Amino acid sequence: ALAQLQLVDYIGVQTALLIKTLCVTRARSCKTLCVTRARSCKTLCHTCTLLEDVLQGLDTTIILVMWVSALASSLIDNIPFTAAMIPVLINLSQDADVNLPIKPLIFALAMGACLGGNGTLIGASANVVCAGIAEQHGYGFSFMEFFRLGFPMMIMTCMVGMCYLLATHIGLGWNM
Repeated sequence: ALAQLQLVDYIGVQTALLIKTLCVTRARSCKTLCVTRARSCKTLCHTCTLLEDVLQGLDTTIILVMWVSALASSLIDNIPFTAAMIPVLINLSQDADVNLPIKPLIFALAMGACLGGNGTLIGASANVVCAGIAEQHGYGFSFMEFFRLGFPMMIMTCMVGMCYLLATHIGLGWNM
């Protein structure tokens, strides 16, 4: 059904377009800043080179991929979403305008899709199975009861996951 609606493809294309736009804009503004600083200092500024590397968009891309995949996976099945987003991320990493490493993008997708599935009852197969077993034992709960507990928990775990990804891939440079 999702394939016929092309919802997953639409989300992937729009996410890639947003990332590409943000990365190219940030790279241009950073290069302008670096040229201006280098001229005023009359030397190549090492700090500016580091700033350019960080601001090229990896941080923004990690955040966007993480949250788009988390929110989408809370509403639709995370397996087809992840399968449709992998080629989008591979294309982004190979795009010369964006020039992003693939490893952090895949980790952001995996973490967002995994944790996002906990946001709603239909977000992950395990949630549906658990609800069925609970119902058989007389402990049924509704979609909204699960949502009231699951969605805030998803937000918190995604925040922790996002901080971890930013710390490791931006702070520590684990991009290889």
